[in-house]
Amino acid sequence: MDTAGLYTFLRELSVNNDRAWFTANKDRWESLRKGWMDDVDLLLARMSEWDPSLRHLSAKDCVFRIYRDVRFSANKSPYKTWVCAGINVHGRSSHEGGYYIQAGPDTGESYVFSGLFGGVWEPDSAMLRKLRKAIVDNIEEFRGIIDAEEFNRVFPGWVGESLKTVPKGWPKDHPDADLLRLKEYGRACRCDEAFFTGDWTAEASRRLKLLKPLVDFLNYSIEE
Repeated sequence: MDTAGLYTFLRELSVNNDRAWFTANKDRWESLRKGWMDDVDLLLARMSEWDPSLRHLSAKDCVFRIYRDVRFSANKSPYKTWVCAGINVHGRSSHEGGYYIQAGPDTGESYVFSGLFGGVWEPDSAMLRKLRKAIVDNIEEFRGIIDAEEFNRVFPGWVGESLKTVPKGWPKDHPDADLLRLKEYGRACRCDEAFFTGDWTAEASRRLKLLKPLVDFLNYSIEE
């Protein structure tokens, strides 16, 4: 994809985030979007080598639209200033564990940063209870996943919200309180514009593969 062109477009969009400017630059966007879609297709092909459950997916199943849902947002800007894709067996539309890729300049408009992500985001209360119990019941397996050296080097620390104390029903001095306090179970690594230049999908696939044991554990726990 034309990374420099895409980032330039998104920076310009961040200061001209209105329908008139976007309509005037629609052909430019469609050309850049095609490059992004082509790269996501290539990434999916590479990820399918280590996760065959993704083989049926294409970019159209995973890439999110640039149009923002502003119905419940104080920010009424109609367009995202980043491109993104959600990848799991169901594509982008699932609350199960999976992978997420976001690229774009840091304009302060997105609540997440440009990079690679994996895990479960915004689980409902029932799913969160299920995940917490599965983690505690299988703590050695889970610690083995999240304490792996390369996993931690590439994806350091948890991303998302956490409680100040352990949730109701668990002892305050529980040995795994750090994990019980989490409201989401996701890891991420930041990726700047340079990362998305050239054949970035090979390195992205290599990094995302490190997240597969975590994603698999979370999905096994949800499905039980």
